[in-house]
Amino acid sequence: MFAYLVRRVIGAVVLLFIVTAVTFSIFFLVPKLGGASADDLASRYVGKSAGQEQIHETAVKLGFTDPLYVQYGRFVKGLFVGQEYNYGPATEHCPAPCFGYSFLTQQPVWPDLVDRLPVTASLAAGAAFIWLVTGVGTGIVSALRRGSVLDRSLMSVALAGVSLPIFFTGLLSLSIFSYGLGWTAQGGTNPMDASNPAWWAYDLILPWVTLAFLYAAAYARLTRAGMLETMNEDFVRTARAKGLTERAVVMKHGLRSALTPILTIFGLDLGLLLGGAILTETTFSLPGLGQYAVIALRANDLPKVLGVTLIAAFFIVLANLIVDLLYAVVDPRVRIS
Repeated sequence: MFAYLVRRVIGAVVLLFIVTAVTFSIFFLVPKLGGASADDLASRYVGKSAGQEQIHETAVKLGFTDPLYVQYGRFVKGLFVGQEYNYGPATEHCPAPCFGYSFLTQQPVWPDLVDRLPVTASLAAGAAFIWLVTGVGTGIVSALRRGSVLDRSLMSVALAGVSLPIFFTGLLSLSIFSYGLGWTAQGGTNPMDASNPAWWAYDLILPWVTLAFLYAAAYARLTRAGMLETMNEDFVRTARAKGLTERAVVMKHGLRSALTPILTIFGLDLGLLLGGAILTETTFSLPGLGQYAVIALRANDLPKVLGVTLIAAFFIVLANLIVDLLYAVVDPRVRIS
C-alpha cells in the first residue's frame, strides 16, 4: 500500500509539471505561432502613448525575448522562491509561490487566488454534498422501481436537469425565489463576509441547489444504470439466498459495487469545480475563481488566467489521486499490488 501511494504521488507531481509546461506553452507559445511578437505581448503592459522603442525595452525586461524554455524555467523557479518583475517604472517582487504578476492591476496573482478560493470551495462542497445524496438516492429508488411511474418521473426530471444549462436554471431560480418570493439571497454578495454560518448558508443555498440540480441528474442516471447491472449479478442473488435483508443487499452489495464509476466521475467533477465554477459564479455574481477568470479574460490579463488554470489542474490531479486510493475501499474487487 505504501509503495503504491508513493508511486501515485510521484506520478501526480510529474503530471503537474507536464500540465504547467503545456499550459505555459498555450499562453506564450501559441501567440507566437499565431504571429504575435515579443513586442506585441509587451504592448499590453505599457501605456497607449508608448513608442516602439519603449515597448521593446519592456519586452526585454519582462523576458519575452528569451527562449520559451528559459521563460518556463523562470516561471517554475518563481513557484518555489518567488520572482522579480522589472517592467520599466519599477521592479516588483512576487513572493513564493508566484503564479504570475498582473501588470494591469500591479498585483501578484497568488493572493487573489487565495482570497477567492474559499468562495469557490464553499460552493463546490455544498453543491457536491447535495447532488451526491440526492443523485445517488434517486438512482437507487429508480433502479429498485424499474419501469414504474415513479421511475419514469424521476428519470424525466433527471433528463431535464442534464439538458438545461446552468445559466438558464440559475436566472430562472433567481427570478422566482430571490426577486419574486424573496426567499433566497439575490446574489452579488460575498458569502465569506457573513457574520454567522446561517447567513453564509443563506447566501449560498440557491447556487448550491441550482448547481446540484445539474449534477444530481447525471448521477441519478449513472447510479440507476449501475444498480440495474449490479443487482442481477450472482453475488447479489447469493446474498439474498443467505437470508440478508433487502436493505443490506442493496446497500452493502449492490450499491457498493456500483459506486466505482460514480466515484470516478465525482472526483473529476469536484476537482473541476474547485478550479472555478465559471457559469454558476458568473450567474450569481459570486467572487470566486470562476468569476476571477472571466474578468481576467475580458481584460486580456494572461497571468491571472494562467494562475486559475494551474489551480484547476492541481485540484483535478489531486482528486484523481484520492479516487485511485479509494477504489480499494469502495470496491472489494479492486486490489492494490
